[in-house]
Amino acid sequence: MPNPLAGWQVDRSQIRFVGEGLERPECILAERDGTLWSADGRGGVVRIDPDGTQELILQSTVARNEASSFEERYVNTQGSLPNGLAFDAGGNFLIANFGTDSLELTTRSGETRTLLDSIDGKPIGKANFVTRDSRGRLWLTVTTRMVPWTRHVEVMSYDGYIAVIDEKGARIVADGLCGTNELRFDPEEEFLYVAETTARRVSRFRVRPDGSLSARETYGPENVGGFCDGIAFDAHGNLWCALIMSDRLVALTPEGDVLTLLDDGDPQGTAALDRAWEERRVTPEIMAGATGTLAPWLASLTFGGPDLKTVYLGSLRGSRIPYFRSPVAGQPLIYW
Repeated sequence: MPNPLAGWQVDRSQIRFVGEGLERPECILAERDGTLWSADGRGGVVRIDPDGTQELILQSTVARNEASSFEERYVNTQGSLPNGLAFDAGGNFLIANFGTDSLELTTRSGETRTLLDSIDGKPIGKANFVTRDSRGRLWLTVTTRMVPWTRHVEVMSYDGYIAVIDEKGARIVADGLCGTNELRFDPEEEFLYVAETTARRVSRFRVRPDGSLSARETYGPENVGGFCDGIAFDAHGNLWCALIMSDRLVALTPEGDVLTLLDDGDPQGTAALDRAWEERRVTPEIMAGATGTLAPWLASLTFGGPDLKTVYLGSLRGSRIPYFRSPVAGQPLIYW
């Protein structure tokens, strides 16, 4: 059967927007009733109802993040910076907080507590993404342990990891990764897929019953053509990838091909960034020079809507959420 994404690209004239005045809407959760929840750089989450009404829910444990400059917000990561979001078993929010370097639980009214800020007595590092599997285990990615974290991008350190949290506690199950970012399971949870953003590739591990990981391999090409950030499967087995800074949306097919679905990048800025990556001289300034306009610093994608064919795009520098209709449905996620 032909791949339904073959030859298809997003029709820019059909892109719509939801949300206003958002801050760093890096990750988006979509409920079945159409309600959206967006991570927000002011230190919390924004609820967006189907009628467009929105409410900022700040975390109770942190002061509102008023950092505004590029240096403060993206380089020094001052204050609370909710990054990856997932629902817990009660419908509240698991938050991988890139600013506080911790895994947090925030209720729908904002009450917040820290679930994890160290492993084996050491700070966990830059918490990036969290998800929950069908057994109730939590899976956390940490981008880097370097301080400041931007040194990781400059030297391409392989110090990121994946941790699992279950009834036995928290433990690292995959180490030595390069810019560990979003992770997803296949429908049977036999394999775990993770974006190694700074290495510009997706890795795959076999998941053992005890939560350990084995048999790491590169999924698709060694270089997907950009810094893969957010990833999500559709119902046909294509792994959609948001390429941050180059601001492209691509899909890795089961056969290993890369399909470009949307290209919103700045050609000159992207070319400069690509050269810097090849020459191992990426800096925050070069990164800042590459960005698009629809979802500046495109970071994630979420399938939503009653048929899971509405795609919402998260970003690090946007203030609203673009969305469009896909010819294929997304893989259903675990709610509660």
